[in-house]
Amino acid sequence: MGMFLDDTAMLVIVAPVYVGLAKALGFDLVWYGVLYTITCQIAYLTPPFGYNLFLMKAMAPAEFTLPVIYRSVFPFVLIMIVTLVLVMLFPQIALWLPKAVLGY
Repeated sequence: MGMFLDDTAMLVIVAPVYVGLAKALGFDLVWYGVLYTITCQIAYLTPPFGYNLFLMKAMAPAEFTLPVIYRSVFPFVLIMIVTLVLVMLFPQIALWLPKAVLGY
């Protein structure tokens, strides 16, 4: 969905369904919110509607074409996917700060 919609539209469409489902399945909603945020950032860097790609194109010198920018974000998308997998496998990564600060 992130390739075609911005994060607010996705949140409005899927949150009523997925948040209730995540809660019913016993998932931590803070953890779910972190996963949602990471996936939104991945969506902002992936074609065809990566909003940040067009922003980079507007700010880059003229010799940087859109295909060059698409290729340049590949390592960052890979890092975010690895981060997403790590947070999915080890939820403590996303939850240690709320637990430390809020006693959550």
